[in-house]
Amino acid sequence: MDTRRRPPKPRRPTSSQDGGGHHLHQKRLPPTIDNSSPSSPPKASDALPLPLYLTNAIFFTLFFSVAYYLLYRWRDKIRNSTPLHVVTFPEIAAIISLTASFIYLLGFFGIDFVQSFITRSSHDAWELEGSHNPNFLINKDHRLVTCPPPSSIDPIPKLPNPETIITPLASVEDEEIVKSVTEGTLPSYSLETKLGDCKRAAVIRREALQRTTGRSLEGLPIEGFDYDSILGQCCEMPVGYVQIPVGIAGPLSLNGMEFMVPMATTEGCLVASTNRGCKAIYASGGASSVLYADGMTRAPVVRFETAKRASELKLFLEDPDNFDTLSTVFNRSSRFGRLQGIQCAMAGKNLYIRFKCSTGDAMGMNMVSKGVQNVLDFLQADFPDMEVIGISGDFLFIDFLFFHNWLGNYCSDKKPAAVNWIGGRGKSVVCEAIIKEEIVKKVLKTSVASLVELNMLKNLAGSAIAGALGGFNAHASNVVSAIFIATGQDPAQNVESSNCITMMEAVNDGKDLHISVTMPSIEVGTIGGGTQLASQSACLNLLGVKGASRESAGSNSVLLANIVAGSVLAGELSLMAAIAQGQLVKSHMKYNRSSKDISTVAS
Repeated sequence: MDTRRRPPKPRRPTSSQDGGGHHLHQKRLPPTIDNSSPSSPPKASDALPLPLYLTNAIFFTLFFSVAYYLLYRWRDKIRNSTPLHVVTFPEIAAIISLTASFIYLLGFFGIDFVQSFITRSSHDAWELEGSHNPNFLINKDHRLVTCPPPSSIDPIPKLPNPETIITPLASVEDEEIVKSVTEGTLPSYSLETKLGDCKRAAVIRREALQRTTGRSLEGLPIEGFDYDSILGQCCEMPVGYVQIPVGIAGPLSLNGMEFMVPMATTEGCLVASTNRGCKAIYASGGASSVLYADGMTRAPVVRFETAKRASELKLFLEDPDNFDTLSTVFNRSSRFGRLQGIQCAMAGKNLYIRFKCSTGDAMGMNMVSKGVQNVLDFLQADFPDMEVIGISGDFLFIDFLFFHNWLGNYCSDKKPAAVNWIGGRGKSVVCEAIIKEEIVKKVLKTSVASLVELNMLKNLAGSAIAGALGGFNAHASNVVSAIFIATGQDPAQNVESSNCITMMEAVNDGKDLHISVTMPSIEVGTIGGGTQLASQSACLNLLGVKGASRESAGSNSVLLANIVAGSVLAGELSLMAAIAQGQLVKSHMKYNRSSKDISTVAS
């Protein structure tokens, strides 16, 4: 149901005490006191000769086209040592067009201010309360409706308000803002800026969404959350937050320390199974892990006129004599980011350059992007014919014209890729443990021989037949995702962070089990992004890795990566034991199925 354009209801007969009559109960948008003028109030965009969307498209295209043209011309002048103030007629026309389009776009984003004054002057809420016109009144949800003269006909029965869709707001002003959003005169994304109150903006946006879609958001909580904490860094246009239960697995005995691991999940058995694996590891003396590589990557793609020129840049970047110069340029961007290496790949006349650097306790992709930008600017002097096409990574609107309009995909971020599986990305960790024979039998309810055979058939041979890429494990992504959500990591990076190969073999004359997980691309951080939110920060604090380490830069993120690997080890051990013993289906039927009548709950 679209409340912005609702057709009038058809006339229908109603019976009255005097024998009959007809009555029309009609809502008018927007409300006005003058019943002789049912048309919509004037809008600032009505003065445009073309429809608003066409005008916007023309000026947006004009603005970016002439901006690109001027930047291209100025770059040529700099290369040719031509004074910038010497301009040609096309350049003068481009400057005028750029100025005109900029003025229009500036005015366009201010139209909602003008419209608010025009609308308020014609149907201000206080004027409606003072109206003496007997044929209009305001109903409970602040809508203006017409009423017939009481002497002629009786009113038809009033339709019930959709209580789950229209919620009374705190003030008349909020109601007017909701109407502006639903009518399209006030962009929903600008509410935080215009109101200066993130919580109030979320409430208004939520109500406008319910009225526009006709769907209720009852059950999606909005109270009890700090919306200021996500502004500009975690989520745009919020209307509430999703509750995910957090369970605890542990203690996980790892490298002589014990950790209680928070896991946010809605999958039954996951926490219980991981907890059983932790118990088996603990009873066997604990696990040990080691970090064997640490470096985040970014990969721009540049293009030349010929493949020969692309190969010349490749040789320049891979020359060890040039590394010190490049690293000095790269390292200017951050006191933590330190260039470790550059790997290049060619495709015709296109060159893909994979930069790898340390990032301290941050996950670090933006940190690497800044360093990459420094190097590209430096290379432009010696390779003026180099055209930067793209750099792989996330899309961030604020960086659209800077880092993230580059799309190289050689990093590779949030996609299954052999380059991460082979070369690593983020933290590369190996975790291992020896599970004693009696623990395998008593806690895991299976045998060493059964686990070794199952691992070979399932995780190794089965994954190979499936053509798996980094997926030689039972369910590493289950554990990784649960910890990522609980600790404020980027859930989408579960894709490469779950790269894992699980190995099992019998040791000590076949009595005990040696199990290990090798994870070459765990991408975690303890500062930035979602780690700053209160709930996620509390989970990091539980693990003892909250924020940046004061003793050793990067040690908190390294410890978190080790905990992730140790938890995956526990999860793999328990799940494989359940499969070997034939208990997987039984446990899921017991712990992962709800007895609630969902249809009753929904109603």
